[in-house]
Amino acid sequence: MKIKEQITRRQASKLMALGTVSSLFNPNHLTKTNEQMITRLIPGTNEEIPVIGLGTWQTFDVGNSETERAPLKKVLKILTEYGGSVIDSSPMYGRSEKVVGDLTKELNLKGQIFEATKVWTSGEDSGIEQMNDSFNLMRVKQMDLMQIHNLVDWRIHLKTLRKWKEEKRIRYIGITHYNSGGYREMEEIMKSEDLDFIQINYNLAVRDAAERILPLAKDKGIAVLINRPYGGGNLFRWSKNKTLPAWAQEFDATTWGQFFLNFILANAAVHCVIPGTSKAKHMLDNVQAGIGRLPDSNHCKKMIKLLSS
Repeated sequence: MKIKEQITRRQASKLMALGTVSSLFNPNHLTKTNEQMITRLIPGTNEEIPVIGLGTWQTFDVGNSETERAPLKKVLKILTEYGGSVIDSSPMYGRSEKVVGDLTKELNLKGQIFEATKVWTSGEDSGIEQMNDSFNLMRVKQMDLMQIHNLVDWRIHLKTLRKWKEEKRIRYIGITHYNSGGYREMEEIMKSEDLDFIQINYNLAVRDAAERILPLAKDKGIAVLINRPYGGGNLFRWSKNKTLPAWAQEFDATTWGQFFLNFILANAAVHCVIPGTSKAKHMLDNVQAGIGRLPDSNHCKKMIKLLSS
């Protein structure tokens, strides 16, 4: 998906500083540029996927009131206006699936977005029931990506996922984990099973995935989604009151958030990063990380050294 109307990072930063972010939600106020969000090809199908997406853990677990949902509509509008499409959820995330389904339907985003969720239960029948519920809650007839959450009962669910993929109920299948404790088992599954996607945690402070998991994904032709890109907020606590290094301009990062996302995207094995947010200004900053130059290997070494110091 490509968009025709965008704003540059520099313009966005100025608008945020002036407190005029709300004006960005009217497409007529967006400045036309030639910049597009970076996309990467999903192995096997060569479908393009934009590198910045949206996670919904906690952030989309809200009620039905307009007060609670209005900020999330703005988040979704910014994501899609900048060319993003991936929205990731799970039954584990409370009411998030329903909120995603309701708002994407209300905003007429169906067909423009890449919708992903997970199965998170034990047993074949329970898994089928839960996944059917997810289809209904997210208001889809075909799910773009169904993942086995944290490898729970993965052998049983993988059989169902393969069957549903053959029946075209789902387009891609995958497995997930949120910390390095699951990497050994994940690695074995990646070696022995035919997967389309994995989802793992990886960021500037927690780089374990770069040792074996990411290289293996690249070798096996498995697409990669990255969760916890800010380390649960730890990276922002580290960078508080620190000045962004001048050399960050060499890869177009103008904020610490973009700096952290750019580090992840510098790894060619990564296809999409899915930071969660319920705030428009944060979504606006996140999408800017997917536009422009990315760090090279020397930049990445300097980024790691900076964090270590």
